[in-house]
Amino acid sequence: MGKIKKMILLAVLCFLSLTGQSQTADTLLQNQKVQDTTNIRRDALDYASRQFAMVRPFNVEFSQVAPYSYTPKKDGVSLPENKVSTYNQIKANANLYFLAKKKFILGATFSYRYISADNDFTIPSSGLVQTLKDDFTYHSTSINFTYISKMFNKPFFLNTSLVVDGSEKHFERLKGLVIGTIVLKADKQTKLMAGIMVNVDPSTELPLLPMITYERKFNNGMKLDLMMPKQLLVRKQVLGRGRISLGTELDRTGFYLYNVKGQLPSQRYEYRQIELDNGVIYEHLIGNYLILTARTGAKWIAISRLFEKEKTFSTEWLETAAKPTAYFNIGISFNPFAKKMLAK
Repeated sequence: MGKIKKMILLAVLCFLSLTGQSQTADTLLQNQKVQDTTNIRRDALDYASRQFAMVRPFNVEFSQVAPYSYTPKKDGVSLPENKVSTYNQIKANANLYFLAKKKFILGATFSYRYISADNDFTIPSSGLVQTLKDDFTYHSTSINFTYISKMFNKPFFLNTSLVVDGSEKHFERLKGLVIGTIVLKADKQTKLMAGIMVNVDPSTELPLLPMITYERKFNNGMKLDLMMPKQLLVRKQVLGRGRISLGTELDRTGFYLYNVKGQLPSQRYEYRQIELDNGVIYEHLIGNYLILTARTGAKWIAISRLFEKEKTFSTEWLETAAKPTAYFNIGISFNPFAKKMLAK
């Protein structure tokens, strides 16, 4: 795997830790000088909820991807080009907080993903095209514990999570995540945070990963929002109750497969694809707590691999190279801090 792919893989693994724990990984960017940890905790949840739909108390999304072609590769040999003619996805996330004390937060995250896809396969021996309709379900649940303290006289967070995932048939993996985050700077215009993540996952090759978050507000109302490796966006408030963003977001799709043709029935596989979504995002506040979100643009599937569950992501059984395509996403979420999303 080339250097670029390794960098993307590094980014994805880090992002996965954020998606499970993002209710705390973005924290403390509001006011470094606040000494009351109760206010710090509230500011943390406020910031994360305004930045990411997936960490709000409830979020549901529907996505549709335009048809695209891809070339599978097995044992280094390219196979005939195939096509995904239909691809739809439904995602739902819920975040609950059981305890929120001065020094710690205890909560849970529940995620569900349903994918429906039509694949047009070319049979190598005959050249005939066969369409297969597939449905996949993926779910994950995590218990998250965050400890709030200080390091070098700066706000510091230690987040630990226990994650279990699977499909509609089985629970598959038990994983652990530990994230340490320190706020380096936080004022009205600039916020800077650095951290490191330890990923306890038998399928990963990069268990230790860095994280950087940087936010800069400009006098013209524009805002630069950088979270490495998840996103790079330029944001601006529009239409009184809306916010528009332009840039790139990193995402991941994954699920488990069973009874793969020509393989042992007992062998389980995991499929993962790493995506870069480049385009525009519009968010609109409905009432006081609901946010309608629409996304569209170009999708680049940077890496997509099928591998045996007991092995790692780099020891793929099958790899595919997909051509860029277009996507559309619409979602609605509940956010108790929704009004602050429009704050100047």
